[in-house]
Amino acid sequence: MKLEISYELIDVEKVAKQLIENVKTKTLLFYGDMGVGKTTLIKTIVKVLGSDDEVSSPTFSIVNEYQLQNDKIYHFDLYRINDLEEAYNFGIEDYIDSEHWKLIEWPEKVKPILTDYFDKIDLELAPENNRILRLNLDTNN
Repeated sequence: MKLEISYELIDVEKVAKQLIENVKTKTLLFYGDMGVGKTTLIKTIVKVLGSDDEVSSPTFSIVNEYQLQNDKIYHFDLYRINDLEEAYNFGIEDYIDSEHWKLIEWPEKVKPILTDYFDKIDLELAPENNRILRLNLDTNN
């Protein structure tokens, strides 16, 4: 199943809600060029899911953890990862194997260990600084 949404950044909360209503897993893989709005969308998703934590990009820490009432969210920014060994060094497999939410930017860096079902989100810039979000549900591709 695919879902395509065209939106402006001012509508990001509405898009986050729509995305959460349509995903089939708690593992969301975010693909898109630098500056397309992956982190902005993820920050909004974290808030919509109910976290009161301060949300920031994990560019340097690689993973941030946010608390929900009865769950956790792990937000990964794997841009700085050079190889799979680096991911193993910080224990990515423990996060991936958990039943908590996993929001992963630059997932192509760890594709060999993404064996379970996930929802793939492609983001791209559209004319007039709009965004296009494409959601591919329950894929292993």
